[in-house]
Amino acid sequence: MGKKQSRTGEHFYFFFACIILTSIFICGCGHLYEGYLAKPTLQEADDFFSQGSYKASLSKYQQIIGKYPSVGDRVLFEMGIIYAHPGNEQKDYQKSMECFQKIIRDYPESRYRQDSEMMIFYINNVTIKDKRIDTLQTQIDTLQTQIETLGQEVRIKGNEIIRKQSKIDALEQGVKSKESEIIALQKKIEELEQKVFVIQNGPADKILIEKKERRLTMISKDKVLKTYKIALGGNPDGPKERQGDNKTPEGTYFIDSRNNNSRYHLSLHISYPNEKDKKRAKEIGVSPGGDIMIHGIKNGFSWVGDSHTGIDWTKGCIAVTDEEIEEIDKLVPNGTIVEIRP
Repeated sequence: MGKKQSRTGEHFYFFFACIILTSIFICGCGHLYEGYLAKPTLQEADDFFSQGSYKASLSKYQQIIGKYPSVGDRVLFEMGIIYAHPGNEQKDYQKSMECFQKIIRDYPESRYRQDSEMMIFYINNVTIKDKRIDTLQTQIDTLQTQIETLGQEVRIKGNEIIRKQSKIDALEQGVKSKESEIIALQKKIEELEQKVFVIQNGPADKILIEKKERRLTMISKDKVLKTYKIALGGNPDGPKERQGDNKTPEGTYFIDSRNNNSRYHLSLHISYPNEKDKKRAKEIGVSPGGDIMIHGIKNGFSWVGDSHTGIDWTKGCIAVTDEEIEEIDKLVPNGTIVEIRP
């Protein structure tokens, strides 16, 4: 009798365990499982994109988003990139915007959210520029029509004018050739001027960062070498207090290392936290955080250029363009003082 009850109990616990494991598998691992199942199709879509088959790539992504909704944010981001890609002859900025807006609206915790916000900002700028280009193109077409009319009148005047036109064409070709030489020389001059600038002024002995003005100034012997417009952490007001608060520190630090293989082009590491930061964090019982740097644009987004300063997008770092961080890197040795003001 006792053995029968024990066997019945074992069956009960086995059945109960199966229910729990099934629930965990379905509810807890569903996202990972769908991501695993979607992987081959995602690879196919990526391959089509790499081959320039944008329509086929979009078709694959649409299949994925219908079949595996848990990877929807990634798929929407990839589709948004394809719709806005310069190589896509059928690009559609409106559809691209809709993809990025859907990520922000429907996937608030997505790791693609911040990049989607940057893409929306970029596409808005591109749309404005495209409208300006269309206006200019209309003006150019009008001028071209006028030029063609004048050209017809010139041809009517006879052979003498044609000979003169030939001479003009030859002169214009010569001018273009000289212009190319001048551009090449100008580039060399700029490179030499930069080298002379570094030699004459020496390395910077201080970097002043003014958060409110969104400005970085390089200083050598109390002389301003150059200023740059910057972007800060996504929560810029007030000093950094704890890890993950997206604040840019305030205080006096120094450059203690640099990374030429940074995910943000290249970066100069700031010696945050100092003793004051550590003491404040300890008093409120939190970690002060770290990894505060002056860096360029995230790899793959260098085309954003100086428009990146339109929003504060870092996790607490100070951001400039790729060209600017290369310039700063040459003028700022390790040990340079960094003063960050509110």
